[in-house]
Amino acid sequence: MIKVEYEYKPDVGQKEEDVMAKKSNCWEFMKCGREPRGRNAKELGVCPAAIYSSVDGLNGGINGGRICWAIVGTYSFGRITGSFTHRKFYCHDCEFHRKVLSEEGIIELEPLRSCIR
Repeated sequence: MIKVEYEYKPDVGQKEEDVMAKKSNCWEFMKCGREPRGRNAKELGVCPAAIYSSVDGLNGGINGGRICWAIVGTYSFGRITGSFTHRKFYCHDCEFHRKVLSEEGIIELEPLRSCIR
């Protein structure tokens, strides 16, 4: 069974607002409103990335907030997506996905931007 929580605890001596200003979660960046108590949570449901605590802290995010592309049922380009294979197609075009990979040093964003133009 997956334990579902939505609670952020900053590291000792670290202020939550300092961490959040530095690295945003997908629901903050995309402004989907599907986080717990978000403006669209009642209508569309709470996003699995916002409550999937098994990956909490990965890439510096709250729950699945910075690994949303690996979680089934998140929003991609205006629709909830299913399988990882299906999501992979959409997520590679996502600005947030590229932002996280760049911030984590997985890809260099500038060369990628020149290929997209």
